Amino acid sequence: MTVIPGGGLMNPRMTFATAGRVLAQLRHDHRTIALLLVVPCLLIALLAWVFDGQPAVFDRIGPLLLAIFPLVVMFIVTSVAMLRERTSGTLERLLAMPLNKLDLLLGYALAFGILAVVQSGLATAVSLWLLGLDIAGSAGWLLVTALLAALLGTALGLLASAFAQTEFQAVQFMPALVLPQLLLCGLFVPREAMHSVLEAISDVLPLSYAVDAMAEVATSSGLSGQATRDYAVLAAFIIGALALGAATLRRRTA
Repeated sequence: MTVIPGGGLMNPRMTFATAGRVLAQLRHDHRTIALLLVVPCLLIALLAWVFDGQPAVFDRIGPLLLAIFPLVVMFIVTSVAMLRERTSGTLERLLAMPLNKLDLLLGYALAFGILAVVQSGLATAVSLWLLGLDIAGSAGWLLVTALLAALLGTALGLLASAFAQTEFQAVQFMPALVLPQLLLCGLFVPREAMHSVLEAISDVLPLSYAVDAMAEVATSSGLSGQATRDYAVLAAFIIGALALGAATLRRRTA
């Protein structure tokens, strides 16, 4: 066990038990599985067809969207799933047991992280081998970046769920938290070409580093120092969101 300041004991056994329970629930939720695993692949395929006559454009934008689509999907699913635990009373019953809030969130992050591995692998494989995405970099680092983006979406979704009272409110956090990042992450305009105020804002948004990392690994043969820095920033955002989510998590909605 590990002592969490102000939060009791962190028990890895409880974390794995929580992850197992979540995965068992998701196994019977075919619609959610389809949303997690199939929708990102379909969106990438749609993008490829949109730029069917402009392969160079798809090769430039495709890797960036491999970071964006998983993040958006994981954010929506995890925020609603955690909120459902509160509104159904499941969370209150779980926290009445010797279960630390961080154990609970880490269990969810682990369960959805496993799905994120599958999701990222499918989306990357479809992009490279079915849709003909041409990159100069390594497919392995492309997969790692997509996975980190999906984990970031999971962590942000768990954090957002702590501030929502209904599933509708949880979904509303998507345009409030994700869409501004989408506009400022460098997908449409290079961040350095933005107004200085917008560039400064983009510098503190996690999606910017996911997109930067994806652009870097797609065009570099190895792992560059820039990509390593972006990975470190993404990891810090993921850990910070989970810690903040544990600190703000309530047993029930108001």
